[in-house]
Amino acid sequence: MSFSKERPLVLVGAGKMGGAMLAGWVDAGTDPDAILVVDPNASEELLELVARTGIRHAVAVDPALRAGVLLLALKPQIMASVLPGVASSVDGETLVISVAAGTPVATFAAAFGDVAIVRVMPNTPAQVGRGMSVAYANPRTSAVQRATVDTLLAAIGASDWIAEERQIDAVTAVSGSGPAYVFYLTEALAEAGIAAGLPADLAMRIARQTVCGAGELMYRSDKPAAELRRNVTSPNGTTAAALEVLMDADGGLPPVMTRAVAAAKKRSEELAG
Repeated sequence: MSFSKERPLVLVGAGKMGGAMLAGWVDAGTDPDAILVVDPNASEELLELVARTGIRHAVAVDPALRAGVLLLALKPQIMASVLPGVASSVDGETLVISVAAGTPVATFAAAFGDVAIVRVMPNTPAQVGRGMSVAYANPRTSAVQRATVDTLLAAIGASDWIAEERQIDAVTAVSGSGPAYVFYLTEALAEAGIAAGLPADLAMRIARQTVCGAGELMYRSDKPAAELRRNVTSPNGTTAAALEVLMDADGGLPPVMTRAVAAAKKRSEELAG
């Protein structure tokens, strides 16, 4: 691992994503003495976790501290104001990890110099240990440091790597924003149930459970999504009738989803400048 009690994993920001990661590390058995959380606005949940586990907490970085890993879980709009205050903790052996959307590696290189930098795009299911995180590493990042990233991300779900930073915008559009698409699908399915004659509360309950159940089935199965879909679809049956509408080349789901992901990718590129 790239961190220790002497050169800790410094988590800057313990909001929803940072807090989910911290909880995952604790559950995975990470040594609490090797973790330092820096957050001047600690939530009650964070304070309770700190008190229960013995993880160190500070409102600012001690200038004498040297981080083994500096993980920045901050909103992009406050990143520029925070980086100068944590730069003293970074030296040539530090691994810098960012989970902030729209903030390129070049921003961190300008703040910290020639160090290992990994940019990660997680998503909100990390809060329940089912996240999907995709990472990009600059050339300075060693194999040991990449392995550290894999271990840290495994605590909140699955992870993968991309070879080019520009691909992060497509990742953002698919998995970063993707949970919102699934939630909206659930809303639309419930509305369709109401239109078909179901009571509103029942329509939403069965829509939610259907989406959750289908997701769990796909999670546990090694079969492709297309095969799972075909397993539900009897020839000339009810599902086939519905899929004829959803798979229509002109007005169905695929072209709509393609346009939606393209719009999200374009906006991610704009935010990154």
